[in-house]
Amino acid sequence: MSDRYPSYGAVFLALKEMRRALVRFGLLMASIGLLVFLILFQQTLQTGLITSFVGAIRHQSAPVLVYSVDGRRNLQGSIITSDLQKKIVAVPGVGSAGEIGQGSFSVTAGSKLTSAAIIGYQTEGLGSPTTLVSGRLAHADGEVVALASSAGDGFGLGDTVVVQPGGLKLRVVGQATEIGYQASPTLFSTYPTFEQAVLAANPDARAALPAVIAVAPAPGTTDAELVARINDAVPGADAVTRADAVASTPGVAQVQQSFQVIFLLFGLVVPLVTGLFFLIVTLQKASSLTLLRALGAPSSALVRSLLFQVSLVLVIGIGIGIALYTPLSSQTLGSIPLSFQTGAVVLWSVVLFVLGLLSALVAVRRVLRIDPIEATTGAGLGR
Repeated sequence: MSDRYPSYGAVFLALKEMRRALVRFGLLMASIGLLVFLILFQQTLQTGLITSFVGAIRHQSAPVLVYSVDGRRNLQGSIITSDLQKKIVAVPGVGSAGEIGQGSFSVTAGSKLTSAAIIGYQTEGLGSPTTLVSGRLAHADGEVVALASSAGDGFGLGDTVVVQPGGLKLRVVGQATEIGYQASPTLFSTYPTFEQAVLAANPDARAALPAVIAVAPAPGTTDAELVARINDAVPGADAVTRADAVASTPGVAQVQQSFQVIFLLFGLVVPLVTGLFFLIVTLQKASSLTLLRALGAPSSALVRSLLFQVSLVLVIGIGIGIALYTPLSSQTLGSIPLSFQTGAVVLWSVVLFVLGLLSALVAVRRVLRIDPIEATTGAGLGR
């Protein structure tokens, strides 16, 4: 670059222009910030929805879950008979196994009648919650671990929940995060406690059959290998890894697809708005840019000035969006607990910043097409 235009000259030129058009650039930053906030909030809402429906599956300790084929990978629809269970346990590569039962019950919590999901596991480490934040796991009959976000609804540590109409009392001895199931307050108990809840709610019930069998592979066997062996050896069984159980739960894929459309639309708006804004600004100041080129300003300096403006606008806009998103990300929306999504914030910040820079390439091309001789003819940029 010429000595008349040192490296800081481009930055000075960019800041000077932004200062003169502060309202215009401020509105652009605010618009980008609002779009970023909406994207991050929708991302958090999607995660919260999925977690409230299948968090209990994602955050339980069994690496492999075996449903009945007829259950279609739904805890509420799957029933494992004793014969099917024996066949599953006998498959080579099964290291340990335990029953998991699930049911929806009417309960009294905090003096209010509500619905809650109770998940009972036979063996600790095979179905027990993995996100304990206070208290301890349930060990004795009548003890439960409750969803932490439901503490204010009568499911707090030390509270007593009563199963109706049988009157079975359950004492909350622990709390865990993100263990919701079917968007309901969720309780994890030992399997005997789950059986007692079933009989309390329905005295005519003969037995509480497990919904799935939780299994762990023997040493030397991977989760995927165990899944394949069980599915090959037991026709009536549908074995899946924990991650696949979450992804294939009915309704999860549909929720993700719906939000992906929203993300795509919002994600495209940011670069479109940014690119169009700077293209218009570049066209409006065509005469000034042509004059600068005629006075000896290299095109590289003008391009750097433009890219600095784009980068600064994107950084501040993304920062505004994150600032708006942060206080709302830890709230509870109805029965859906929200949480700050660090990975989503980093991912979307990088993606939107890169797309915003790429969208400015049209304006950069306009700047590079400036012919200094046009300053003597009165012609402007692009004419």
